[in-house]
Amino acid sequence: MKVYFNNSCKICKAEINLYKKEKVEKIKWIDITDNQRARSDTNKNYKELLRRLHVEKNGKIFSGAKAFLLVWKNIPKYKFLYSILKLPVIFQVFSLLYEIIAFILYLKNRKQLNTN
Repeated sequence: MKVYFNNSCKICKAEINLYKKEKVEKIKWIDITDNQRARSDTNKNYKELLRRLHVEKNGKIFSGAKAFLLVWKNIPKYKFLYSILKLPVIFQVFSLLYEIIAFILYLKNRKQLNTN
């Protein structure tokens, strides 16, 4: 499983670093910053990659809240989040909140688009 994240975003980096500490071997962490390969591997442009977290699993790309569920499902310490947030009604609320927070972070980090 590959997780595509924005390492130049301080908040994103801090959160991903928490997950990296768990040393889950089946997760490969890929920084999207200045990474043309990430764009071609995901078939996403830089704006799309900057806007949401993306996960590639079994050749399929998952974005946003669904991507986070996959990350948490594969990290034993965070699997409880997956168990709770995957529930249909709770997932809808989580997905909405994720989109709001992701948009705010996107606005904060979109200056990166001017350099790529």
